[in-house]
Amino acid sequence: MAFQPMTARLLATRKTLLQISVELNLLRAAILGIVVALFLVTGTAATDQRLWSATELLGIKTLSISNLPALPRVPSNAVADDPRAAALGKALFFETRFSANGTVSCSSCHMPDRQFQDDRRVGHGIAEGARRTMPLAGTAFHPFLFWDGRKDSLWSQALGPLENPVEHGADRAMVVSLIAANYRAEYEALFGEVPDLGRLPAHAAPSGTPEAVAAWSKLTSDQRRSVNLVFANLGKAIEAFERTIPVPHTRFDDFAVALAAKDVATANDILTKAEQNGLRLFLGKGGCMACHFGPQFTDMKFHNIALLDTSATTDFGRSTAAHILKDDPFNCLGEFSDAKLPYQCQPLRTMEIDLPEQMGAFKSPSLRGVAQRPPYMHNGKFATLHDVLVHYNNPPPAAFGKSELRARGLTPQELTELEAFLLTLNVD
Repeated sequence: MAFQPMTARLLATRKTLLQISVELNLLRAAILGIVVALFLVTGTAATDQRLWSATELLGIKTLSISNLPALPRVPSNAVADDPRAAALGKALFFETRFSANGTVSCSSCHMPDRQFQDDRRVGHGIAEGARRTMPLAGTAFHPFLFWDGRKDSLWSQALGPLENPVEHGADRAMVVSLIAANYRAEYEALFGEVPDLGRLPAHAAPSGTPEAVAAWSKLTSDQRRSVNLVFANLGKAIEAFERTIPVPHTRFDDFAVALAAKDVATANDILTKAEQNGLRLFLGKGGCMACHFGPQFTDMKFHNIALLDTSATTDFGRSTAAHILKDDPFNCLGEFSDAKLPYQCQPLRTMEIDLPEQMGAFKSPSLRGVAQRPPYMHNGKFATLHDVLVHYNNPPPAAFGKSELRARGLTPQELTELEAFLLTLNVD
């Protein structure tokens, strides 16, 4: 029949197409085999080449210094951004005469070449303190200061150490007299005439030595207010200087910029495979972003992280400090604040007190430069970053209060990679 030759030709064509299909599949398999072989031979990191997820990219963006906002205004300090105040504040920051023994200044514990901290387990002024010295970079963004948040501005924070018996060991009458005698012109250019202090005793303060407290009780209300006003203004000048301390740039920030520009090759040159693995752990499995997020790698809040208390007296952290701040005459709502309206002091007005989770809670520090400033935690409990990560990975029960930590299940290699990432936050 006429259709038989046509059928034969169609069958032959079909056989040829099947052969081509088989050969193409074999070629694909061969190419895939070559790629796998190259990966195994060269050790090309899948994590380096794999696309970051949208969630990971968002996390990296929020951590980048490019995401740092402008400095917030300080309603309680009218001279916070005045260059003259910053100049005076810098001089006061390094002034050793504001101490009982004439050798201690703010810079004694906040050393400029050490990220404005001192590398000690706990701070040491004229005597040893109970807590680790915190770095100052970026603290202008923080609504609450100190490990426990007992101050709500840098200017008010600066006043505390001056009268602390183990830090400067001075008192406000002594400090104010030194301002009047040595910095009068600079002070009056900013704040107006130094008030008439009358016959101010050499030492007087509402707390401190019995002699200073007794002398304070004998001052008139006008004298006390004049002393407190100059004392507060001294702190405001120091805040102006501390606001000029920049948030440090890191190698991680260069990586974030390259990744945002989709320059994967450059990004992979900046961070190694292990460092990128550590970053992924930081963003995900490690749970680090629960407290250490944003361009300063901190939520600026307070957390109980199951630190066994090592102090002679139990340190309850935030639960005690919130009450101290509420009653502080130098807070944002106080008489010496420059805030005009209560709503300008929103962090203080909305501050929560007596919450169970505040017991034993301390502030999350910035992780920028963290590997360069051991020891760690508010009491200097851990000597190395590795010790810190082991604690977070398998935390003990809280000594008091309720810990927020839970076991993370990271392997020894993952802990090493997470530490490698933290090293990318080193600062010059």
